[in-house]
Amino acid sequence: MKTEYEINDETLAIMKLDSGYSEVYELNDHCLVSKGSNEIMEDSCNYFGSSLDGRRKGTEAMIGVNYKAPIIVEESREIIFFPTSSARENTNWICLKHISSFYREDENLILVFKNGQKITLDLSYGVLDNQILRATRLESALRGRKIAKKSVI
Repeated sequence: MKTEYEINDETLAIMKLDSGYSEVYELNDHCLVSKGSNEIMEDSCNYFGSSLDGRRKGTEAMIGVNYKAPIIVEESREIIFFPTSSARENTNWICLKHISSFYREDENLILVFKNGQKITLDLSYGVLDNQILRATRLESALRGRKIAKKSVI
């Protein structure tokens, strides 16, 4: 079990567990962390120069979303995560750029990552679809700003 974790290019998802623990999925690894999912997100935002609240405010300024808002953890590598429920409490966090597809299987929602890994979410299809849409809007706004900045230089 790890006591520290920093989100990186290989992080797929941070899944909340009971008692302040999290399960982290990476491209080629999987580990337990003795911190809540939001604490991992806060620590990672701090590492990259902001706070989770600051990142939320940035999202609101860029796309007007302030509830269940996706956040840019790191700008240059476009590491964008979105929560599966209100981020004011520990929640699951999913990385946008690693998602391949998702589908319903019986009562479960299965999220498939580009490397073939799958996770089961206790979530409706519509909620996940909406969260992916919001995160994609944020990604598009970020890219648009980068392009505009390059054309000014």
